[in-house]
Amino acid sequence: MKIAILSDIHGNLPALEAVIADASQLHVDRIYNLGDCLSGPLWPSETADRLIALAWPTLAGNHERQMLLPGLDSNTSDGFATTRITPRHRAWLAGLPARLEPFPDVLLCHGTPTCDEAYWLHRGKPGAMRKASKAEIAYHATHHLLALCGHTHVARSISLQDGRIIANPGSVGLPAYDDDPIMPDLPEPGGPRARYLVAEREAGFWRVELRAVTYDFEKAARRAELHGRTGWAHTLRTGRTLNQPDSGI
Repeated sequence: MKIAILSDIHGNLPALEAVIADASQLHVDRIYNLGDCLSGPLWPSETADRLIALAWPTLAGNHERQMLLPGLDSNTSDGFATTRITPRHRAWLAGLPARLEPFPDVLLCHGTPTCDEAYWLHRGKPGAMRKASKAEIAYHATHHLLALCGHTHVARSISLQDGRIIANPGSVGLPAYDDDPIMPDLPEPGGPRARYLVAEREAGFWRVELRAVTYDFEKAARRAELHGRTGWAHTLRTGRTLNQPDSGI
């Protein structure tokens, strides 16, 4: 069994297409999406159309929940995306579950198993994150051999002492690096990559591979600038999330 897990697309259609192309070469059995699909100043409607057609099992992240709230400010990421999606897209968002257990030993959630806004593998806030300790991570752990989360936009995989794995694929559409001074995730040559992971079960055990895919991030950054979102453009070009409201996380 080989599955691909992606999260936090945030309307970045070029990044999504790059991940789809990469995953197709790996012959995965199924692709799962951990949420935060559309919010942001990029291509929310086009991304919604693509995801609905793909029909992947998809979670509602915090931004799916927030996009369905009334009275959103159109200058925010959620508000921008909401003004550009159709009633069909809204109905799709409203039907997404908060968590899934596709197999008895696998859990999918957006933040932690009980909260879509909590960080599991990191602590802090956008622009000032550190890697969570194993004790902090184990506090939220369930019985599942493999638990997969998103939300932070930072890729990381941890094995607990008993072999349970908790992994975050990072973000497809707004990839970020953490600010841990001891073990930093340094940007790769050529700029930020679209992130996802592949998990493969062999002889009853899971193995996780974090993947990073090149894509035209400059096209996405220019799209953000077109809509007046210089903070997003900075993150798309550098992988560094500015510590500011409405950062996308």
